[in-house]
Amino acid sequence: MSLPSGKYETSPGLYVMMATTLAATIPGFYLGLTHTEVSPILGSLLFGMSIFGAAFCLAWAAEAAQIDISESLAVAILALLAVLPEYAVDFVFTWKAAHDPAQAHYAIANMTGANRLLVGLGWPVVLFLYVWVKRRKEIIMDSSQRVEIFYLAMATIYSFTIPLKGSLNLIDTVILVTIFALYTRRIAKMETVEPEMVGPVKIIANMTTRPRRTITVFFFGWAGAVIFFSAEPFAHSLVTMGTTLGIDEFYLVQWLAPLASEAPEFIVAATWALRGAAGSALKALISSKVNQWTLLVGTIPLVFSISSGYARPFILDVRQDHELLLTAAQSLFGVAVLMNLRFNRSEGVLLAVLFFAQLIFAEIRMEVMVLYLLLAAVYLIMQRRCLIPAMRTGLGLKER
Repeated sequence: MSLPSGKYETSPGLYVMMATTLAATIPGFYLGLTHTEVSPILGSLLFGMSIFGAAFCLAWAAEAAQIDISESLAVAILALLAVLPEYAVDFVFTWKAAHDPAQAHYAIANMTGANRLLVGLGWPVVLFLYVWVKRRKEIIMDSSQRVEIFYLAMATIYSFTIPLKGSLNLIDTVILVTIFALYTRRIAKMETVEPEMVGPVKIIANMTTRPRRTITVFFFGWAGAVIFFSAEPFAHSLVTMGTTLGIDEFYLVQWLAPLASEAPEFIVAATWALRGAAGSALKALISSKVNQWTLLVGTIPLVFSISSGYARPFILDVRQDHELLLTAAQSLFGVAVLMNLRFNRSEGVLLAVLFFAQLIFAEIRMEVMVLYLLLAAVYLIMQRRCLIPAMRTGLGLKER
């Protein structure tokens, strides 16, 4: 598909906004690339500003890309690039865990914290921003979004086997990466629909085909590079500040560092929700959850084995088993909530309340896990007629 040049009305202000955003990404990229030491306060400010700017670049690239590829594939690329910092941080802990077993706690804490943040905080935030802006009671999702829900369900069902066997091994790598590959293949085949352009992305959309595609790829690549080089020092700056204030290091690794590394996708999703594109915002967060719950989890034993110098499983202790069980249970409840392609205020409140309950009161996490499972069972029974359509759409089968 190709759009005629000048289709969208632009103004000098849009060019200024785009230039300012690009300029904001430079300090964090430079400091991260050169490993320049700065104070935790200044680091939090500069790296945070760069990540914020990169998030907008990602959003513009994802919208412009939808002219040429499906929305789902564009959002999946956005999601993968946006969670690069999460991969970087978790791989550092996993690599060190091969030689220092104490680091294994941090690898699992960081990964499970990031996953639970997406569902327990990200999804409700998108919902409530949309409700506030549009005065609606719920988000109604497009039937094509069953694809993300189906593959998240597949990854979630498999994830319960990991804590039950007490380890992550290379068999898990093969299965989870295969699920991610099948997901990517499915969304690549989905229909391309021209999006509605808002803001500086109009400048890109007005270009002819080759320049538009070149600039879109540049924005994806530049944003990914900025996020990759800025996120770890940003998280480190925040953790250092927290440690100085006497906050528990495990708590910081599980919640504060993931919140920093998940910032790009949160910013993109929030921006889209405020514009009324709640379906796209939710799709971005679900896609992030899919790739983290498949590719990130699946590559942990691979990185661990490479660092060890030979193939060996990543052994989990009781605490790590519980963290994974709780994360899997929350994911299953999230799938059950979205199965009917509707996400309303009471469901958003329920996800948020249960998330903050296990966050604040760590001693009741297993009780919250059981509650997630019970609620998931109730929702899936109530919405059992949605299961087959989700499976058929996910697999690319024709509707009956």
